[in-house]
Amino acid sequence: MIDKISSWKYTEEFHQEPDVIARARARADEMGIESITPSVGSLLAVLVASTNAKAIVEVGTGAGVSGLWLQSGSKNSILASIDTETQHQDLAKTAFEQAGIPNSRLRMINGKSSEVLVNLADEAYDLVLLDGDIESLLTQVKESLRLLRVGGILAIPHALWRDRVPDDVLRDDNTEEFRTVLDFINLSGLFITSLSTSGDGLLIAAKK
Repeated sequence: MIDKISSWKYTEEFHQEPDVIARARARADEMGIESITPSVGSLLAVLVASTNAKAIVEVGTGAGVSGLWLQSGSKNSILASIDTETQHQDLAKTAFEQAGIPNSRLRMINGKSSEVLVNLADEAYDLVLLDGDIESLLTQVKESLRLLRVGGILAIPHALWRDRVPDDVLRDDNTEEFRTVLDFINLSGLFITSLSTSGDGLLIAAKK
């Protein structure tokens, strides 16, 4: 029988993280900020590169780990990064500066996703990453549907939430929110979807 745990571990350790991202991850760890894993980051970079994504939105700036991975997929993309924590965004700015990413490719927005996303333009974005404010995740998904152009990508890390989502016995608020979101996206008929086990789950959905 295939050892799936070993395969998952091998996949997680397969990607050599660039030094500038590793340093951003270390700063995140010091602050207790959870970052996407290197395997998730590399998938995001591939998505940006393969779709030639120019306009990107991420909810959850953190210390800049996800933003660095997203920006590594293109030299022309512009990232709008949303977070409520000014200190986190300051760490991210340091990471972007160390990576040589010019301010012209960044738009740091401090605020709640539910208040910021509604003010962004319709069908103006190529990729939306949702990695924050779990309690309002379904609302964010519905706003993302409006923001994305046809063919645009919605990406949601932690989609299996600590491996809790597959266990029907577990019914805490975060687990239930992810189940609700997965069901909505999978059954809506509005997306072409894929669910990966990278990290603790990465949902990828292309808007039809």
